Amino acid sequence: MDISLFLLISMAAFTIAAALFAVFTKNTTTAILSAGVSGLFASVIYVLLAAPDVAMTEASIGSGLTTFIFFFALKKIREES
Repeated sequence: MDISLFLLISMAAFTIAAALFAVFTKNTTTAILSAGVSGLFASVIYVLLAAPDVAMTEASIGSGLTTFIFFFALKKIREES
């Protein structure tokens, strides 16, 4: 088995595991962090598939900015209640 195929399959498994953990966890903070980690694993998959522009976009927008916005919204919700 080629090492890049092994890395691709393992990153895909980690992405799915992180996404499932985000869906089924009871803690909101943990769910947000798991969703961000899922996006980071997806960006590694894009690098392995030779799409560095998509990987950079996924890492910055999909993982970084989206996670920040979720935490900002969670903070606002907790302040109002």
